[in-house]
Amino acid sequence: MLILGIESSCDETAAAIVTDDARPDQRIVSNVVLSQEEEHRPYGGIVPEIAARSHLEHIDTLIEQAMKTANVSFADLDGIAATGGPGLIGGVIVGVMSAKAIASVQKKPFIAVNHLEGHALTARLTSNVAFPYLLLLVSGGHCQLLIVEGVGRYKRLGTTVDDALGEAFDKCAKMMGLGYPGGPIVEAAAKQGDGTRFDLPRPMVGRQECHFSFSGLKTAIRRQIVQLGDEAMTDQDVADLCASFQAAAGDVLIDRCQNALQQFRAIHPGGDTLVVAGGVAANQTLGARLADLEASENITLVVPPPALCTDNAAMIAWAGLEQLKAGHIDPLDFKPRPRWPLDPDAPAAIGAGVKA
Repeated sequence: MLILGIESSCDETAAAIVTDDARPDQRIVSNVVLSQEEEHRPYGGIVPEIAARSHLEHIDTLIEQAMKTANVSFADLDGIAATGGPGLIGGVIVGVMSAKAIASVQKKPFIAVNHLEGHALTARLTSNVAFPYLLLLVSGGHCQLLIVEGVGRYKRLGTTVDDALGEAFDKCAKMMGLGYPGGPIVEAAAKQGDGTRFDLPRPMVGRQECHFSFSGLKTAIRRQIVQLGDEAMTDQDVADLCASFQAAAGDVLIDRCQNALQQFRAIHPGGDTLVVAGGVAANQTLGARLADLEASENITLVVPPPALCTDNAAMIAWAGLEQLKAGHIDPLDFKPRPRWPLDPDAPAAIGAGVKA
């Protein structure tokens, strides 16, 4: 089975071909990603209109490149998958309409993939992880803990009540004048810093549920910057702030995951796998902190390769393949969705701005 995947939900335009080969290292036949970082850098963040126009300009070329690299034709494909949401709606529309056009002309099944499910199932693409497992999804727009019980079957245990962790990274970097995207810059600066210098809050730590909050941590960073003086801050001050921010974020993730593991095992006795996915999963420092859970909680930690943690089309193609194998095909009148929760029945978390 060969699936073409298309991803355009944020600031990466991507296309990929995957197959259901029994060997995980043979499944990705091609995977092409075009980042828009340089286009958005002058604005210190993603501008939706610029993102949509860039997707429209490049998506045909990316699809052609993925097909050529895989040495396949449209006739060879078994289905066309595209991110149907959630995301910046202009970009999502570009990817969905491209996929629909190919599916219509080639008489192939069309599968609208939930972008979050793409992240959720990546560990099955790379490591054959069996259901059920606990998922920590951490990215620029999402921070959630979910039980993955099967394709299309998710139980959300916790979500952010304000900022996602990746968003907090970006905002802290911007406040310190470090540029965009913030995650890799903060991580690099933190390597030269002292994570114990600044006493920052650990929001939600010690509470019994599994929700997240990072706005207070972000505000604490701003107060430290004001106290130090924007113009008077040294490179060491910045490095120490970055390291302290990462230390606080790591403590929050560990505490929230421990709560979620208890709930996971109460529902699925013997559950022993924690998957970490999303762009923030590429952060090596946070990854090392989470790795400590393997021994303390007697679990198996699975983190996909960094290139498959950030947005890519291989994960969309794989999720489409799993959906198609489960018998799911979407009609060509599918409407792109700016919001699309994996667990639509999950109760709302306390606080405004909850991410779907």
